[in-house]
Amino acid sequence: MPQTNINIRIDENLKREFDALCRDLGLTTTAAFTVFAKAAVRCQGIPFNVTRGVPNAETAAAIEEAQAMKKDPSSGKTYTDVDAMMKDLLS
Repeated sequence: MPQTNINIRIDENLKREFDALCRDLGLTTTAAFTVFAKAAVRCQGIPFNVTRGVPNAETAAAIEEAQAMKKDPSSGKTYTDVDAMMKDLLS
């Protein structure tokens, strides 16, 4: 079967880490991409979930609080003293 080349741009550090992973798995980088391409064709899609990270409850609450404070700056707690703020944050 005839061969062809694919050229992609990738972050240099990511490439270095991926190459090392492939070596540890006994694969060449080309073989790893071929495995990926065959799996994608077989399942007619990306062969793994591609999702955005969902924040945990604490992070979601902090995001909501920040958005509320943005809309109404007087709704949040304010400080005039850094030491008092740090004491409150660390408690």
